[in-house]
Amino acid sequence: MRKIRLTMSQALVRAMAAQKSVVESEAGDTHIQPFFGGVWAIFGHGNVAGMGEALHGVRDVLPTYRAHNEQAMAHAATAYTKAMRRRRVMACTTSIGPGALNLVTAAAVAHVNRLPLLLLPGDVFASRRPDPVLQQIEDWADGTISANDAFRPVSRYFDRITRPEQIIPAFARAMEVLTDPAECGPVTLGLCQDVQTEAFDFPAHFFEERVWSARRPRPDTHELAAAVLRLQDAKRPFIICGGGTLYSGAERELAAFALMHGIPVGETQAGKSSLATSHPLNMGAIGVTGTTAANDLVGEADVILAVGTRLQDFTTGSWALFQGEGRRIIGLNTQPFDAGKHRAQPLVADARAGLMDLGAALGGWKAEARWTDRAMENKESWYKLAERYTAAPAEQGNALPSDAQVIGAVQRQARPSDVILCAAGGLPGELHKLWQAETPGGYHMEYGFSCMGYEIAGGLGVKMAQPGREVIVMVGDGSYLMMNSEIATSVMLGRKLILVILDNRGFGCINRLQHATGGAGFNNLLKDAVHEVLPEVDFAMHARSLGAVSEKVESLSALGPALERARASDRTYAVVIDTDPLMSTDAGGYWWDVAVPEVSVREEVRAAREHYVAAVDRQFIGN
Repeated sequence: MRKIRLTMSQALVRAMAAQKSVVESEAGDTHIQPFFGGVWAIFGHGNVAGMGEALHGVRDVLPTYRAHNEQAMAHAATAYTKAMRRRRVMACTTSIGPGALNLVTAAAVAHVNRLPLLLLPGDVFASRRPDPVLQQIEDWADGTISANDAFRPVSRYFDRITRPEQIIPAFARAMEVLTDPAECGPVTLGLCQDVQTEAFDFPAHFFEERVWSARRPRPDTHELAAAVLRLQDAKRPFIICGGGTLYSGAERELAAFALMHGIPVGETQAGKSSLATSHPLNMGAIGVTGTTAANDLVGEADVILAVGTRLQDFTTGSWALFQGEGRRIIGLNTQPFDAGKHRAQPLVADARAGLMDLGAALGGWKAEARWTDRAMENKESWYKLAERYTAAPAEQGNALPSDAQVIGAVQRQARPSDVILCAAGGLPGELHKLWQAETPGGYHMEYGFSCMGYEIAGGLGVKMAQPGREVIVMVGDGSYLMMNSEIATSVMLGRKLILVILDNRGFGCINRLQHATGGAGFNNLLKDAVHEVLPEVDFAMHARSLGAVSEKVESLSALGPALERARASDRTYAVVIDTDPLMSTDAGGYWWDVAVPEVSVREEVRAAREHYVAAVDRQFIGN
């Protein structure tokens, strides 16, 4: 057996560079690309000597990118793989201690969203000779604990490399997880910093090229037959389209399936843009932030085909939305855990393969014409209503626009190929209801973990994955202040973003929720927080200080021309606009289970509690 003597770090990065992936283009043809699109690295004492030297040696075939924040670079990596539909992945390496722990939040984002991500944090000395080393967590009850143990609950696979040869089976397992459609998610390999530099005679086959293609499991014949019977018995069927539809590349199959069988479709946050808004049976957003068109229908549906969704509470109205008589669910999902939720009839399969087989087995069966016709009428009514919220109003002096009006202005300037990206606060709800996406991947929302700070870093990751598309990041002032450093990274890398920063002077979304649950305005808007000086943050100047071109517009009518200037720019461009923190789209939507105190001195809280108890009675408790 031929052997090559390398350090553990050198062996790892050479093995990473040898991994390839079969990637399918929008036109349907396939080509082979490197599986790892690059490595994000912030070096410290725990990885600069080992991983730093190793990455330098392969920089021509496995590029290394420098970020400004560890959490942000992992967000960028997560957004990259989402935009690449899980066919390509990025890795992140950090030092030990705070550098490693900064990755944990981002690991949770990838875990919840079922997205592959390779995390390579430095770890303590395996030899323990210098213990406690700088930044080491010491547990006097367990000598094996390090800061990296915090990754265990947010990793699909976790390992700690304490000998150089351990990287051989650990990396093999990591690749199996990263490429598995059901099990994929974050993989964490804690790299003990002394082991990173230790040499071993690695077998040459460890560095041989390996080409990975997407596994497409087909339905079990018995599960398929059961699903067919359920649908054929349906009077009011409805499809919920989740992110798995996009990961599978099943948007064409979904569009054809819905038309062939006359079934209306509602989109989750992750699934939005699977169907063009113009598709006649696309009812738009579903759930807490859903349209009246989708929620009205799914509320009465007797059979719900859930495709590639984990059915989280925002999709199901905290399991109170589905009230149809005798309602039953079919769970089409690669992951059995998701396919069988709430007593669903599981149909464990790839979304594309499952829809094709299900459609073939249904043959010419169609939903009742009156149900399909009603769906189309619902859709038309909703979009007429939605136009009232997004339309440009007549100028009203110093009145501030709503988020919906800003969204309308951005939509009117946008092109079908653009990607709109957001993550947390009030904007996701407004965008879910109101944004009209026409191309797959044109709507990119991180709402599985609803992670503030994802927006700008995520936009950078999407731009790296799809450099030919304009990426428009919509972000509130609260999220912007949490994490904005990757503006500088986007400028440094020449990956231009358009940032639309909506300043409502605080956490407006949670302020509205606080009032809705009977609470007093407290600690959310800046004016309601403890302060000696009320801050006036100049977001345009701040973005400019990080290297972006920027401007602040004083009215909604000025936003469109500013966005045209942003589109023409060759550098990241930030447009700031003040917005009203209290206004939101009151049409559409559904109840969300946010527990209200049983006891309060406030009359408003007691009234909110009564409404809450009544709503809880509508919840369906599954298993």
